Amino acid sequence: MRLKLYELVGANDRRFSPYCWRVRMALAHKKLPADFIPCKFTDKHVIAFSGQTKVPVLVDGDDAISDSWAIACHLEDKYPDRPLLFGPGHGRPLTKFFNSWADSEINPVLLRMVVRDICDCVDPVDRDYFRQTREARLGRTLEEVQAERPVYMERLQQLLAPVRTLLENHPYLCGETPAYADYILFGTFQWVRCVSPLEILKTSDPLYAWRERLLDAFGAMARQHSFTG
Repeated sequence: MRLKLYELVGANDRRFSPYCWRVRMALAHKKLPADFIPCKFTDKHVIAFSGQTKVPVLVDGDDAISDSWAIACHLEDKYPDRPLLFGPGHGRPLTKFFNSWADSEINPVLLRMVVRDICDCVDPVDRDYFRQTREARLGRTLEEVQAERPVYMERLQQLLAPVRTLLENHPYLCGETPAYADYILFGTFQWVRCVSPLEILKTSDPLYAWRERLLDAFGAMARQHSFTG
């Protein structure tokens, strides 16, 4: 039975969730075919069977797993004969640390840089919901938040400095081949790439070359999804 991934969709079938992209890349890494089922912000009823209200949700036989990290662990544990996502030894706890760092440090900064752009990309039926919930969370209008983009850009560059240092000596965060830590950060960059014309990486940046390699991975699966695509 094919797996099913319920993932966020915006206007014109735009797939832009950073967490869903983590799972898409993990599925491709594991060579597991799946059906990708669109779910708008306000389609809570579509995933009610999972017992919660957020995507991604993976259905694997009788199992319904939510949360991108939990899904990655499920794929690793259920399909150990396929390419490993975390590598041997202490790969999983280290990747868990990286996952928490990206969620708590990188994603909040990038959200503030493109939050107004995201509002334009969500499905029209979701726009009021998106604006109301994000403005309540951020305490200001989307326009006021995104107007401080230069401040957030400076903070982002500081946060990414250790990652750049690593990529100066290795093609991927996990060494010579990509693994789940790469997909965590790639999902974040793909999120921005799909919702905004903003380019956050210079072509001379080691992160730019790393992102290009991952855009070309798995038959250039991710490259067809972009702000203009």
